[in-house]
Amino acid sequence: MQDNNRNLILAMVLSALVMLVWSIFFAPEPAPPAQDATPPASQGAVQPEAAAPALPGAVPQGAAPELDPAVSANADPSANAGRVAIESPALAGTISLAGGRIDDLELTGYRETLDPNSPFVRLLSPTAQRRVQDDGSPVAPGGDAQIAVQKPYYAVYGWIPAAGTDPALVPGPATLWEVESGSTLAPGQPVTLRWDNGAGQVFRRTYALDDKFLFTVTQTLENTAATPFSAAPYGILARHGRPDTQNFFVLHEGVVGMTDGKLLEEKYKNLPDLDPVAGEGPAQLIEVQENGWIGFTDKYWMTTLAPAPGQSFTAVVKYAPGADIYQTEARMPVQTVAPGATATSSSYLFAGAKVWEVINGYQENPGIDRFVDSIDWGWFYFLTKPIFRLLHWLHAMIGNMGWAIIALTFVLKLLVFPLARKSYISMAKMKELQPEMEAVKQRTGDDRMKYQKEVMELYKREKVNPAAGCLPVLLQVPIFFALYKVIFVTIELRHAPWIGWIRDLAAPDPSSLWNLFGLLPWAAPGQGSFLHSFTLPVLAILLGISMWMQQKLNPAPTDPAQKMIFAWMPWVFMFMLGGFASGLVLYWITNNTITIIQQYTIMSMHGHRPDFFGNIRSSLPSRGKAGGKSRDKGGK
Repeated sequence: MQDNNRNLILAMVLSALVMLVWSIFFAPEPAPPAQDATPPASQGAVQPEAAAPALPGAVPQGAAPELDPAVSANADPSANAGRVAIESPALAGTISLAGGRIDDLELTGYRETLDPNSPFVRLLSPTAQRRVQDDGSPVAPGGDAQIAVQKPYYAVYGWIPAAGTDPALVPGPATLWEVESGSTLAPGQPVTLRWDNGAGQVFRRTYALDDKFLFTVTQTLENTAATPFSAAPYGILARHGRPDTQNFFVLHEGVVGMTDGKLLEEKYKNLPDLDPVAGEGPAQLIEVQENGWIGFTDKYWMTTLAPAPGQSFTAVVKYAPGADIYQTEARMPVQTVAPGATATSSSYLFAGAKVWEVINGYQENPGIDRFVDSIDWGWFYFLTKPIFRLLHWLHAMIGNMGWAIIALTFVLKLLVFPLARKSYISMAKMKELQPEMEAVKQRTGDDRMKYQKEVMELYKREKVNPAAGCLPVLLQVPIFFALYKVIFVTIELRHAPWIGWIRDLAAPDPSSLWNLFGLLPWAAPGQGSFLHSFTLPVLAILLGISMWMQQKLNPAPTDPAQKMIFAWMPWVFMFMLGGFASGLVLYWITNNTITIIQQYTIMSMHGHRPDFFGNIRSSLPSRGKAGGKSRDKGGK
């Protein structure tokens, strides 16, 4: 029994150490402030003469479109090229006529912080950076305001020349287009760009946009020459420099895609280590036969290239070491256009927030295969998905995400109640047996084998299963991690308020005992870091109290060292978990509260009424009145 106690104590200590190490080394760090700098020379323009390499049915024609590190920002054709405005209920930005790049995009439904005057979340940025003030407004001519610099990130489309086709006859990433129709891209108002190569081929690109985050890009090639013309359409997503990520081990940020039903995930740090492909550098090429999509995902935001359902294409993931560019590409098969004919290629570009309802809608129509898997559901996806669906439904019914989390906890506790009931009955019986177990321990002394044998006989005689109390706990573990994943990765929790000071359930409780929960005129130390846990937010204190009260309902350990460990655990967890997302702590507090009510009620029904401020005392004078057998201290 002493070995078991030592093992249990060791497990508890290791658990606390794991929580501490997690808090220090793995907890997500706050986003770094924007640096005040101008774009370096390596963030210049793409080479207009570049063309992409091997395609199905094509012969390589030079290098893939990528940055030329020797070109300065001032030489970037997108710096002075005309632009087409983008206006929709969800997006605002522009399209550069240099390459027809979608390189300026803000999400107007989301702000950087809870401050209603903070800038909108910027998703895409051009290579030619614009000077803006801290609040996102343009800098006045001659002004010396600080510059908010973001790494270039954009979507560009074009055509790859087939074998024997002059690369100068196809539009590239920096080709200057002209507007043929439309002035502002908006829902129901498409914009068409046109480029004539002067050799009999006219290229058009039509952009359409819905009221959310989906662009439809249609590329056409009209051949008015007397000979056939062969080329292949493509789409590219390019990110200059390694993005600022949260670097959290339970969160995937990087390349995400679906290739014929197989999920593709690759972190940014792994892209430079991809196997080299001739003419490509570090790259991965995947032939997609029917359905797929490829792009980049952040925690809440995503850009994705999605060819039309049923369209075969080559999904490409690559890294350009010299220019420090991360790229994903969708390369379509070569099309040979007869004289007087026109070739057409349509695809979709998702650029926006990973809202489940929106993404699920795009999965249904236009039919982007398994698009909801772009959300990082984790290893427990079989629990994470239904838990989120239930939480989403409850939120729609209640209208407040905090109360929805509480309601979700009630539903989950109801589902596991049959097991919990057996556990609580078993705990009540074990409490009844504690005096007899103490007597066995006194009688057997240091003879551990004899003690264990008599205790097991006692359990068997009284039909008590000491392991029954573990079942609800074991079941709670995957549920807890699944809910943690839901709260951490889904945008529906971002900036979602509950009551009072809890204005973001995806962030830690901002209150602190150090400034009397905001009554004193100084900020609490450790805001935005793991140290915040030690400032004792309100929810952390409530969590510690609820864990302590729940512990009072459980059988007290007989070993003094084990008893001391158990006595400290609620307060250790209070400090360790205070920095978790407030929505998760709210779930834990609610779960503990429901458990206390259930366990107190069931144990009272079986003869024991707990006293939270003293020892557990029996509500009946003898076990005989509780329905048990009368025995002497020896259990005979």
